[in-house]
Parts: sequence; structure tokens; C-alpha cells
Amino acid sequence: MTLWPAAERPRLPPAYRLVALDSVASTNEEAARLAGEGAEDGTLVWARRQTAGRGRQGRDWDSPPGNLYFSLVLRPECAVNRAAQLGFAAALAVGDAIGSVGPALLEVTYKWPNDVLLNDRKVAGILLESRTANSEALDWLVLGVGVNVSSHPKEARYPATDLKFEGAPPAIDAVDLLEAFSRHFMSWTNRWLDDGFAPLRRTWLTHARALGQEIEVRLPQETLRGTFRDIDEHGALALELQDGTRRVITAGDVYDL
Repeated sequence: MTLWPAAERPRLPPAYRLVALDSVASTNEEAARLAGEGAEDGTLVWARRQTAGRGRQGRDWDSPPGNLYFSLVLRPECAVNRAAQLGFAAALAVGDAIGSVGPALLEVTYKWPNDVLLNDRKVAGILLESRTANSEALDWLVLGVGVNVSSHPKEARYPATDLKFEGAPPAIDAVDLLEAFSRHFMSWTNRWLDDGFAPLRRTWLTHARALGQEIEVRLPQETLRGTFRDIDEHGALALELQDGTRRVITAGDVYDL
């Protein structure tokens, strides 16, 4: 690992403690290591590239230079299931950051549970990993974010895109996006702390991909088809099956039909 020169590092609000690396296997793994060693809330590990980046369920995350890869150590004083709502705060912050640095009229939508789309193609993904001190108390949460700024994989499980491909100005880079994200994430986190999940849920649903439409949800042991009706007060997906019954799903992969 090689640290970035100070002059090239982004300017983040004082609440963040930046660890800027040229290359790392995985920002999530590095952030988890630091968290285990006692890293403070707000420690942010950022790298130009990852050599072993990963997404949900251990999938590889293509990580060439030019895109944004970072992981944030958080220590909210709450149970793990409530802390997972910060994934929605991160998605909203990514959407707001794109809106602040990207071209006008970009259509940003959110795909449950933790993807950000541009024009119905994936531009960003979020990965949450945590450790508990006991059965209830959360020790730390690592929130990993990857955003396609200047390139995207041509072959992916879900169609992908990047900001430059969608018309973002050539001068926009990962530094600009990280600076914007840091401000918006702090704002959404403060709303979550003050007002709970309701305002995040309401805003996320306003821009939810496939809400009210038929979807397929792939679970480890089964695949379900039905209508995406809602996310509940905890962030779980409410799926209305074809026989009219509802299933509440806390984790799974969603695909259009």
C-alpha cells in the first residue's frame, strides 16, 4: 500500500479521517482491519484501485484506476438491523453527489437493496459488513462504496454504466465525487439520527427502481416472482406474490421481468 500525496487528497468535512491509498486489495478489508484495531467512527479508506475488490456475496468488483472505491468505518450505537439502514443513506448520498457533479437531467434511481442506477444501468454499489460485540450490540460497521466514474464492466450480472459514458463533464473525477458524497452522507446520517428511517425511506421510494412492477428475487434456496410493493420501516422489501400473499425479504438479488 502506498499513501497518496497530501496535495492530491480530497477535502472532506472534519468528521472524516481519511486514509488515502494508491492501491489496496480491498478497501472494505482494510477498513475492517482498522476497525478491529480501534479506528474511530468516520475513518474513510480510499484507494485509486483495488486488486481484489468485491461486492455483495463475495462477487468480484472490477476496480481499474479512474473510478471511486472507498470504505467508511461507522460505530452507530444501535442494533445491527437498524445500522443496516445506513446503506440507504449511502445510496441517497451517492445519488445526491451524482446530481451535484453530473450533467443535468440524469435519471438517478435506486435498486433494492443497495445499488444506484443511471438510466436503468448500474453505476454504483454498496457493501455493508459488520461485527457485533455480543448478540445485540454493534461493534463496528464498514460501509463500502464503488462508483463507476470513467469506466464500467462491459459484461456484468446487471447492465452497467459510468458517469463519463452518461455525459458527465470530462474534468469530473473520483475526488470531486468523494468530496460531494462526504457532505451528503453526513447530512443523511444526521437526518437518520434525528428523525429515524422514515425520511430516508420516503425519499428512496420516490426514486425506487421497479416499484409497483413485476420483479424476480433470487434467494439462496429459491427464486420468487411478484410485484415490488414497498420497503418496510426497517428497509426490507415487501413482495406481493402471484397468489396475493406477501413476503418480506431482508436480503436477495432483484431482477426485472
